[in-house]
Amino acid sequence: MPRILIVEDEPEIILSLEEDLRRQGYETEVARDGEEALTRGKGGGFDLILLDVMLPRIDGFDVCAGLRRAGVTTPIILLTARTREAEKELGLDAGADDYVTKPFSLRELRARIRVQLRRQAGAAPRRIIVGDSVIDFDRAEVTRGNSQVELTARELRLLEAFAASPRRVLTREQLIEAAWGRGIAITDRVVDTHVFNLRRKIEPDPAVPRYLLGVRGLGYRFDIS
Repeated sequence: MPRILIVEDEPEIILSLEEDLRRQGYETEVARDGEEALTRGKGGGFDLILLDVMLPRIDGFDVCAGLRRAGVTTPIILLTARTREAEKELGLDAGADDYVTKPFSLRELRARIRVQLRRQAGAAPRRIIVGDSVIDFDRAEVTRGNSQVELTARELRLLEAFAASPRRVLTREQLIEAAWGRGIAITDRVVDTHVFNLRRKIEPDPAVPRYLLGVRGLGYRFDIS
């Protein structure tokens, strides 16, 4: 039975979420402020976290960022009343996997939860070797020889998408959804720039890539065993 941590301070929303999620077969626990959410989230044992943005003590953006800095990889869905695109992007940059805007339908939320749980079940391996580079997703870094190269949050998301689908062509639209989120307006050129930066970090010769290959007119393919 998947376990979901609900981080919310409004009693009516808590009650509604708990009742609906339990009917769907999930086990739920509740944290009512940001400090409790950080403690419970770092303790592990959850398959997904529903995280409200407007919380007492510590807001949801900082909770999300704090969990990611602590190495917590549990999928996080933000619950936010903020509809501005920049604020949604801020949440994704903090490490959230998705967001749902309040007021939301329970049916939509259920679907988003199922997507994240499916992705988690088929997630990329947490450590892979690419040529002379070791990519550690939990530490968000690349090791080449004795040198460590840090990945940005966006680069980490892109690499996770590639590693979860090796040797499969991923379109730019799929990469945008994986790294920026659904509904975010990102140009193809921005995706290409991030892929170029990744090549500089993992390819022996970024100008002649061996692993992160472009497929003309389609997207990119990650050629690893």
